[in-house]
Amino acid sequence: METETASVGISEPLLHDSDKISPLESVDDDDQVPQWKDQITLRGLVVSALLGTLFCIITHKLNLTVGIIPSMNVGAGLLGFFLVKSWTGLLSKLGFSVAPFTRQENTVIQTCVVACYGLAFSGGFGSYLIAMDERTYNLVGADYPGNRAEDVKNPSLSWMTGFMFVVSFLGLFSLVPLRKVMVLDNKLTYPSGTATAMLINSFHTNTGVELAGKQVRALGKYLSISLIWSCFKWFFSGIGDSCGFDNFPSFGLTLFKNTFYFDFSPTYVGCGLICSHIVNCSVLFGAILSWGFLWPLISQYAGDWYPADLGSNDFKGLYGYKPGSCCISYEKHLKVFIAIALILGDGLYNLVKILTFTVKEICNKSSKQSNLPVVNEVLDGDSSVVTPEQKKREEVFLKDRIPTWVAGAGYVGLVAISTATMPIIFPPLKWYLVLGSYVLAPALAFCNSYGTGLTDWNLTTTYGKIGLFIIASLVGRDGGVIAGLAACGVMMSIVSTAADLMQDFKTGYLTMSSAKSMFISQLVGTAMGCVIAPLTFWLFWTAFDIGSPDGPYKAPYAVIFREMAILGIEGFSELPKHCLAMCCVFFVGALVINLLRDVTPKKISQFIPIPMAMAVPFYIGAYFAIDMFVGTVILFIWERLNRKDAEDYSGAVASGLICGDGIWTIPSAILAIFKVNPPVCMYFGPSLSS
Repeated sequence: METETASVGISEPLLHDSDKISPLESVDDDDQVPQWKDQITLRGLVVSALLGTLFCIITHKLNLTVGIIPSMNVGAGLLGFFLVKSWTGLLSKLGFSVAPFTRQENTVIQTCVVACYGLAFSGGFGSYLIAMDERTYNLVGADYPGNRAEDVKNPSLSWMTGFMFVVSFLGLFSLVPLRKVMVLDNKLTYPSGTATAMLINSFHTNTGVELAGKQVRALGKYLSISLIWSCFKWFFSGIGDSCGFDNFPSFGLTLFKNTFYFDFSPTYVGCGLICSHIVNCSVLFGAILSWGFLWPLISQYAGDWYPADLGSNDFKGLYGYKPGSCCISYEKHLKVFIAIALILGDGLYNLVKILTFTVKEICNKSSKQSNLPVVNEVLDGDSSVVTPEQKKREEVFLKDRIPTWVAGAGYVGLVAISTATMPIIFPPLKWYLVLGSYVLAPALAFCNSYGTGLTDWNLTTTYGKIGLFIIASLVGRDGGVIAGLAACGVMMSIVSTAADLMQDFKTGYLTMSSAKSMFISQLVGTAMGCVIAPLTFWLFWTAFDIGSPDGPYKAPYAVIFREMAILGIEGFSELPKHCLAMCCVFFVGALVINLLRDVTPKKISQFIPIPMAMAVPFYIGAYFAIDMFVGTVILFIWERLNRKDAEDYSGAVASGLICGDGIWTIPSAILAIFKVNPPVCMYFGPSLSS
């Protein structure tokens, strides 16, 4: 998932053709593979629910602040190992007999957790779902063409949970019959799934036990540091959003007004440690380009390009909305639509690229000229010889089959239920539009899953935007906004869960886990997510001022998605002055930058920024880019001092920083619900002249 490359599609591939990696090396020849029923345990499900809740909270926090979700598969596998090992170790010391903890059980836990927290992203709690609410409607502007008061649907725990259940399972059934084709026949890499499998395999071998223990200790250490620091920060954060370390003018008050400051966030520093250097540098470059040059330049044209009395943007927030006015600032629209232009340009380029790559490789496969990137599983140098390990893996993978009729019947049954239910939840989305989406969805799910296997780029949001624009334009002004946003959710849920399932099948294949246990754990994890994701979001919704431009949880994608739906209905004619021209420049710029990244040598392309990552700070601010850049600087220095230690422990340290800050969200939300305010407001201002 999401993340997760699945979430934002901006991370670099984890493996390349040249990588000499064999996940088989960490598998003992005498491993006894347990039956699929024994791979799914009660303790595993309990641990999955606990970790699923934690990772849902982390995903919501990231979704509602910056919208970047790093891959947390490794963290899920590591924490699953830590909790079950602690559990079994404690029971053993107390004299109880416990079943051994196997790599298969570890894989099932990781799969279940990823399926659960994946719904916190694909469920749209930071994007299309809250784009329907009244606050987002007001932020866009009551007088903005195409933004109707009738197109409002405020969050409710009941309808959100129902929506999750009727759309989230379809992707799991859509591609099950193709698991052998994707994993065995084409030997697609699925880099994140392969990396996770290698990690889990290393935990369950004699040679990997010592390293696993050190990684767990590192995770626990930095989780504790992050939790204590987040608690300490709370005492100085006062009431509102202008106090505390989150508003520390690290580079002076002038740059602080332009959102350039370090806000001491363990989460964003952890993200910087996980994301690749080019992603973090791209985010910083986007922040400098927008908040350092573009927005200050445009603000000088007040009274020329737009009326000066519409309300100015003080650069503290996202929108520059003038309270009490019926108008939205010109600057706000430029931020939103330029960000949209970058996102769409990057998404369109990569969609065409991956589809072209997919068609080409399928044609090569049919003519036996495949050049697919594969994991080197043959260790004897003779590609015609199947090693015993590989043979055993294939035997385990194919042993517990999921009948095609089960997948087909499941998909058809769920389509019937969803087609009947979706128009009840979203009346503008007619049943025939829902049915048409489900007819098209498996083809898009295949493209997304195949592309993810080739490149590790999951374009879930791109496919969602395709559904949004098509349905919004078909429905028109009378309900097109709600219908488009709901259709976006349908498409995102299917293509995201399908790609996640296939990635987990790859992990299961490499860890000798039963395909049936993987599929059932996906079903269980998805069911958990349908309950846990709405509940954890409701914790944020009731405790914090979600979507407020002046609050910590600005939910930036809510406005983005609503305005894209309006754009699908109204077209480009209603955009502010010069907005379309600037959007075209940035759209073409995104295409050109991506093209340059592909045609230039790697020694040059590795320094070319990623447009998708550049777009994020355009409408959020530069502060989180500073945090992520601090993370990447730490990792860069660490790699120069000791590359092996950095490779071994950076993921654990990053997971600890993110999880500790995420855990603190729970007590802070409870305190907010009970109106318990921090005792101190630490505020910074200019010194008074004598």
